[in-house]
Amino acid sequence: MNIRLRHDAIIRSLRRNGTSTIDVLAQEVGASRRTVLRDICALRDEGFVIHAESGRGGGVQLDPQSVQTNARLSVAEVFALLISVAAMRAAQSLPFSDLADAGLAKIEKALPSDKVRDLRRFLDCLHIGHLSPQQDTSDLRPIDTALLPAFETAFIQRLHLRFQYRDAKGVDTRREVEPQAMLILAPVWYLVAWDPARDDFRHFRMDRISKPVIIQGPPFRRRHVPFEDDVCPFNDPPR
Repeated sequence: MNIRLRHDAIIRSLRRNGTSTIDVLAQEVGASRRTVLRDICALRDEGFVIHAESGRGGGVQLDPQSVQTNARLSVAEVFALLISVAAMRAAQSLPFSDLADAGLAKIEKALPSDKVRDLRRFLDCLHIGHLSPQQDTSDLRPIDTALLPAFETAFIQRLHLRFQYRDAKGVDTRREVEPQAMLILAPVWYLVAWDPARDDFRHFRMDRISKPVIIQGPPFRRRHVPFEDDVCPFNDPPR
């Protein structure tokens, strides 16, 4: 049982039983007493109020009103929130943008420093622009949910990405590329990548990408993407 599952199991046990002992909790989660004691300390750091009494008749008890106060979100989850806000802002359909930005700032502050570093690296790859009114969007499909965690690894670690791509004519091809940027032209989202087979940049509509696979190997180098003048980085969105 990994740490997160073990923590969840401890909280569920304490909520269900009221009071328990370290020995009982250790048996339930299949860990040592020392590990469970460390887990209790970690859960307190997350905001859970857990009381402990030593001696006969003592035990561990969770305050029934106790809740977790620290955000437990992955980089991809926070990134998804941020790009959703960015997409709505680009489409000029975010009436409460100040409140949204304040809430996202609080979430970012609750992240561990290593996740904040990864998140900012991820955001450096995000750009926003406006879609041409002549662009046909009648064939837009839902974007594969497997893309975002694959993008997280590919962008942060600079690893090649392989995927299936269906072009506008419905022809399927397999591509292996170096992801360089994500571009939001709401409601269309693009992966901008360097395609070694074509020795050039390519824009891939995300709703046409499927079966993403990370290719382990030496990291590729970041390249300057020649965007149009009306495309801006995430931190400087177009007005």
